[in-house]
Amino acid sequence: MTTTRGPSPIRADAGPVRLVARGLGVRHPSRRAWALTGVDLVVEPGERILLTGASGAGKSTLLAALAGILDAEGTEVAGELTVDGGAPHAARGRLGLLAQDPDSQLVMTRAGDDVAFGVENAGLPPEGIWPRVDEALAAVGFPHGRDRPTQALSGGEKQRLVLAGALARRPGLLLLDEPTAQLDPDGAALVRSAVARATADRTATVLVVDHDAQPWLPLVDRVVEVVPGGVVEHPAGWRPVPRTAGLQLPAAPDGPVLLAAQAAGFTYRGSPGPALPPTTTALRAGRALAVTGPNGTGKSTLALLLAGLRAPTTGRVTASDELTGTVRNGYDEPHRWRAGELVSRIGTVFQHPEQQFLTGRLRDELALGPLRSGEHAAAARATADELLERLGLTAFADANPYTLSGGQQRRLSVATALATAPRVLVLDEPTFGQDAATWRELVTLLAEQRAAGCAVAVVTHDADLVAVLADGRLAL
Repeated sequence: MTTTRGPSPIRADAGPVRLVARGLGVRHPSRRAWALTGVDLVVEPGERILLTGASGAGKSTLLAALAGILDAEGTEVAGELTVDGGAPHAARGRLGLLAQDPDSQLVMTRAGDDVAFGVENAGLPPEGIWPRVDEALAAVGFPHGRDRPTQALSGGEKQRLVLAGALARRPGLLLLDEPTAQLDPDGAALVRSAVARATADRTATVLVVDHDAQPWLPLVDRVVEVVPGGVVEHPAGWRPVPRTAGLQLPAAPDGPVLLAAQAAGFTYRGSPGPALPPTTTALRAGRALAVTGPNGTGKSTLALLLAGLRAPTTGRVTASDELTGTVRNGYDEPHRWRAGELVSRIGTVFQHPEQQFLTGRLRDELALGPLRSGEHAAAARATADELLERLGLTAFADANPYTLSGGQQRRLSVATALATAPRVLVLDEPTFGQDAATWRELVTLLAEQRAAGCAVAVVTHDADLVAVLADGRLAL
């Protein structure tokens, strides 16, 4: 594949692009298997395409190739890929990209400046920059003003901000990787409407990756599924099979309270208001609690408090005697526990799974928690291998966690939380990036933990997860 080094000068409003892939293949550094093979795809200017496929099928890799950002040393590319007849690198100036991890795209400390950054680089006259910034922020429903610090945003708010930056440039190619995955239902609907309005005049070619295909179907022209060995186009009228169809989950009797928050709240230093107002809730053995609510209401902050990873600035989070057990010094507040004491009692999944990986191999990552909690090496390895098999990650046992797809990283993070067999699970968006099959396996595994007497708390916008797993709901 022909490539060039460095982007060409940015040109805003340059019109839609044409994409052609012939026999495209991509292999990431240090990986034996190819992430993509045999991709043949033609996208005409102004088309809107929904990309689907199993978790790890290569959808994000295909978007990265189209964006011209496959720059890692050692990446192998086979076949042909052109954007308007040239190398993808050369068309970066006409690109609007929302990657799976919005944090990786934030470049400024204030929200308005972050959106303006790309527009300024496009050479727009100064008098036209801020009206376009405000228009883009309004289109995606960004709930704050231009001066909001980007570090104070929730994950969903960051996602909206990055999308606003992409739309503000009015690109000829718009690539969206799971653009609604971290958004509440109203926010997701608003984002889909914003994309539809911004591209209604067909001045941009659009490719969207989303496992929640149904809401996008009225807005796209075609559905293309990435499969082993290439892509398959679905016929008109295609509808995905509901992932909850026929799902039967084990139940459990109501057990004792293991963890409780009493008017627990949190305010970041220097912040004018609380990230989490005083909140009271309890986690019971054999029960699953869903924590729901709009973006920015403090759901992830509450998860950190319940997990013992942050001390509340008001109120308390306390563990029962049954959960505390033999904790040194008898502390009943999890944030005071040592790492080994915490990991064997409360398993945690962060909103961004890459923040919790500590080793260079999946098998080592899964064995780390059991080893810290005192398990022998052979037993820790057996636990790791069992979880790898259960969550479809055995083929990547020796791979670096950072080379996985977003959905695979999410399954790995859930597996690390389960590895020490904790009595409490606190999981932030555990079903992010999953296809129907991996979603069902993940939900079944969580239901089994609940049936075995584990207390489960899930922070989620996933209505299906709430419907099939939650025994109670805390709406913030």
